[in-house]
Amino acid sequence: MNMTDILTHVEDGVMTITLNRLERKNSITSAMYGAMADAIGQAASDPQIRVALLQGHETVFSAGNDIGDFLNQPPAGQDAPVFRFLRGIASFPKPLVAAVCGPAVGIGTTMLFHCDLVYAGDNAAFSMPFVNLGLCPEAGSSLLVPRMLGYHRAAEALLLGEPFMAEAALEVGLVNRVVPPMEANGVARSIARKLAAKPPSSLAETKRLMKKELAQQVLQQMAQEGASFGRMLGEPAAKEAFGAFMEKRKPDFTKL
Repeated sequence: MNMTDILTHVEDGVMTITLNRLERKNSITSAMYGAMADAIGQAASDPQIRVALLQGHETVFSAGNDIGDFLNQPPAGQDAPVFRFLRGIASFPKPLVAAVCGPAVGIGTTMLFHCDLVYAGDNAAFSMPFVNLGLCPEAGSSLLVPRMLGYHRAAEALLLGEPFMAEAALEVGLVNRVVPPMEANGVARSIARKLAAKPPSSLAETKRLMKKELAQQVLQQMAQEGASFGRMLGEPAAKEAFGAFMEKRKPDFTKL
């Protein structure tokens, strides 16, 4: 990993974690997951850090997994960096804020279901195209997406894998506010600072109580999704999907 692919910065009690691999549309490598998992772990345990903020660039949040890196070193077991990161955000005890502009693909969308507050640029496009890659959802999204969007909209997002825009995300409650892209990171930062000024014990207990009902279920669902995801990676549908992606052709699933 280039040391600047993930930037972390702590100021006024807020740790900002920035996806900074613009030349590859902020697609995420295993090393980047590791760096984000470490940052989230540090933010959770350091009493000086009261809030964490995830952000990308005003043109792109994340294109999802870096496919080449992903195929070279697929996540092996529950200690893989991607699963460490996901468990880290799912169980993060402090407020977690995100600013999202442009494409948020796959994990770029599913990680948002673990954030407490999300601010989107009006250019944000959310998509979870796992089925189209011969895979299944991850990050607990098969549990959390139907709960937030309702079953039929979740089916549209997860079975068809088609993008939905910032206004639709606002309507279903995935984002709190839609702003011009140039303002999204700044708005999220000012909200994070506002949270950092509040009593940390009250924030932590309020968040714990809100999430308590689903906390165990989310971790169990993640583990189940991870097992299915790992198995499906080696199966014909995924091989055809990724082969087509690398060869820049349309996949053909008719023979499966």
